[in-house]
Amino acid sequence: MGPSTMSPNCRHTVQIKTTLTEHVPFGRYGVLGSTVQQITILRQAHEGPKLAKLRVQLGRMTTFKVLISFISIAGPLGVGWFFLDSPLSDLLLPKPKLGFDQIIEMASSALSGSHNNFYADYVIQYNYANTEPTKASEELELLLRKLWEVGLQAEVRPGEDSNLLVFVRASRKKSLRRAIYQSRIRDWLHGVRNSEPEDESSAEPQTESERLRIINHMITLPHNVGGAGITPKHGHWKNVLAVFPLHDEEKNREYLADWSKKTFLSEEDLDQIRGKFGESVGFYFAFLQSYFKFLLFPAVFGFSCWLLLGSFSIIYTVVNCLWGVIFIEYWKRQEEDLSCRWQTKGVSVVRSKRREFKPEREVYDQVTGETRGVFPATTRLQRQLLQVPFALVALVALGAIIATCFAIEIFISEVYTGPLKSYLVFIPTILLSALIPTMSGVLVSIATKLNDYENYETQTAYDTALTQKIFVINFITSYFPILLTAFVYIPFASLIVPHLDVFHLTVRPFVSKEKATTAHENFTINPDRLRKQVIYFTVTAQVVGFAMETIVPFLKQRFAREYKEYKKKKYGRVNSGLVSETQKETQHSYDDHEDEVQFLTRVRKEADLDDYNVTDDLREMCIQFGYLALFSPVWPLVPVSFLVNNWVELRSDFFKIIVECKRPTPIRVDTIGPWLDTLGFLSWVGSITSAALVYMFNTSTNGPNGEPSAIKGWALLLTIFFAEHLYLIVRYVVQATIAKFEPHNVRREKTEQYMIRKRYLEATLGARSSDEEEEVTAKDESMELSDLTRKSLEDDTRAWSKHNTVAEERFWMRQKGWRESAQVAASIIESQAKPDMKKQQ
Repeated sequence: MGPSTMSPNCRHTVQIKTTLTEHVPFGRYGVLGSTVQQITILRQAHEGPKLAKLRVQLGRMTTFKVLISFISIAGPLGVGWFFLDSPLSDLLLPKPKLGFDQIIEMASSALSGSHNNFYADYVIQYNYANTEPTKASEELELLLRKLWEVGLQAEVRPGEDSNLLVFVRASRKKSLRRAIYQSRIRDWLHGVRNSEPEDESSAEPQTESERLRIINHMITLPHNVGGAGITPKHGHWKNVLAVFPLHDEEKNREYLADWSKKTFLSEEDLDQIRGKFGESVGFYFAFLQSYFKFLLFPAVFGFSCWLLLGSFSIIYTVVNCLWGVIFIEYWKRQEEDLSCRWQTKGVSVVRSKRREFKPEREVYDQVTGETRGVFPATTRLQRQLLQVPFALVALVALGAIIATCFAIEIFISEVYTGPLKSYLVFIPTILLSALIPTMSGVLVSIATKLNDYENYETQTAYDTALTQKIFVINFITSYFPILLTAFVYIPFASLIVPHLDVFHLTVRPFVSKEKATTAHENFTINPDRLRKQVIYFTVTAQVVGFAMETIVPFLKQRFAREYKEYKKKKYGRVNSGLVSETQKETQHSYDDHEDEVQFLTRVRKEADLDDYNVTDDLREMCIQFGYLALFSPVWPLVPVSFLVNNWVELRSDFFKIIVECKRPTPIRVDTIGPWLDTLGFLSWVGSITSAALVYMFNTSTNGPNGEPSAIKGWALLLTIFFAEHLYLIVRYVVQATIAKFEPHNVRREKTEQYMIRKRYLEATLGARSSDEEEEVTAKDESMELSDLTRKSLEDDTRAWSKHNTVAEERFWMRQKGWRESAQVAASIIESQAKPDMKKQQ
């Protein structure tokens, strides 16, 4: 395997665990085209770090972690060329020659973008369709000047549909290093980083996502914090439609081909996702991977219970609830481990303020010494109380639609016996498809306005609050139909169905009044309806959702591009004879350069793609987990369906990111956000619904109309009460047990924190001890015993009387130094010794 191609001015780092037993000259490693910056040898934790400039010299066998950093200065350079013996790109180093036990980490941190993207870091999409040409030119001139002021170079190219594409890159490396250094200083001040960052001249991005994140801050942050202040669709920049990074198609194809062959993603794969798309996407794929692995046990156990025990098994229900608790607590530890590994723990405190935030007053921060705007928590709490009526309105509005369509469906499918029944059963589906999205859109709009009114300071807090409001809508639309079937239709259908004749109105437009007949007397409850409904939501709906999420958007994009090309060709043919020579020359001046055609064509396609929102994928997984926690006792094969679905989801979501969406701007997070609390809430609700379902349907005896028999209200409530309290006890035990197992990266971070403090303490105490030794050596306050005379004692007595000393001070002045104290101790011992011991002496 040959050396990989890299752009000039790239910094590369290789971290290797090695055992060295002899003097190894550094010259053995140096190669052409590279300038070695430093070799950092990290000894075992208790020994601290050492820095070697030219050679590694060890006198005894010790295991080290070696971090080698070097900069390429001679054009394209393979990482493997840095080592003469074997290319590092193969991840193989001959042990006999170099003594490397294993490669811990290998990373290259480029100072510029990918050569596949012409080294462009970001594209700013500017639309001038509804703006006067003069004003548009002035705005664009201001935009370019703002970019130049923060050290970003820009190139403008024509886009499609009255759009301009402004390509941005960090051409001034000094400005990029300064921005990186300032970002790391903020992290250090807020406790995200353990050690103080290196100096500004050597600050370089560790991953591609860090570089893109820093450059995005340079573009979008306000001017007073070092940014250009360009905010898409906001304020002065309403004509800026988007600011997005470009996909690296070559790398994306490699990742997709590699991961499609694997069952599980490795830690290195997750690191690559994080390094490419940022921590928010990395956390989502890590969660999906953990969830997929955890589904293996309930899938096997559920399949066994389905064969041996059937539905509504008490054993399966208990194990399923316990599994849910263990998974949630395990993921909490995984989150902590990943946040330490990716150095994002506590990053939420570094968030910048939202531009829409409206402080009520400004106060002086005694900690930072800065003046900052605040919004009283009590005022926000009063506004947050509006969430209660919002939830009730959502429940009534969506619940009424779902319940009405549900009743219509029951009437047509199980009561109505007239003509066209096979076609009329689709009426409820049509009504749901039309009304639920409309009402959900209205409620989301209300939730957004309510969220704006609550006036959150940071974007993270704003997104969390909005996610919680929208989840109320998702909960109702996802689970309410099954809850209606389980707790309304099956127990009380015999009481409700006779009153459903009102729904004759739904079939009146299609059949005559005489033919619209019903049969109440022959109606019996269909106990299998609940199982079929669960199968639909956990199998059929998952397949439909996959198609709507991945396949349909892909086909729509293909057809839209082909239709656009067709319109261009048709318009060109129609107007080819009507365009003057001057107009042809003008049109030709905007044609792409020959060596840019392929690149600009790809960028224009990316500009038309939708934005990727990781929240949508997390919401999908949490709703899926809810089906498993709430209703899987109805059909124990639910985890089997989800296991297969998530294996596909793991790959289709990555395909969606790289093909159907713009490349997401990297965002640092240390958790999956409010969805972790959502998982806990669903697990708790699942303990209630599962216990109720098992109590109601575990017995095989049904009443004369098919309803479950022997249901006692007090027994149902008692079952729910004990199940919920047992769940809380089990959750506490699981939390206490898992808390005893500390993740590796958390332990490593604590070790680093301890070592930093220890080295600081040793340096401080070492300086003090050396000063004290010099002072003691220069002047020993202890007098020789021979110096103790009557005159010296009289002098001390006179000094005490002059200074008016008190008893406490005189207590410490009676003995002059350690020698006199030793003499006094000896005299006391001698005077109090027993007579027989004196004789022996």
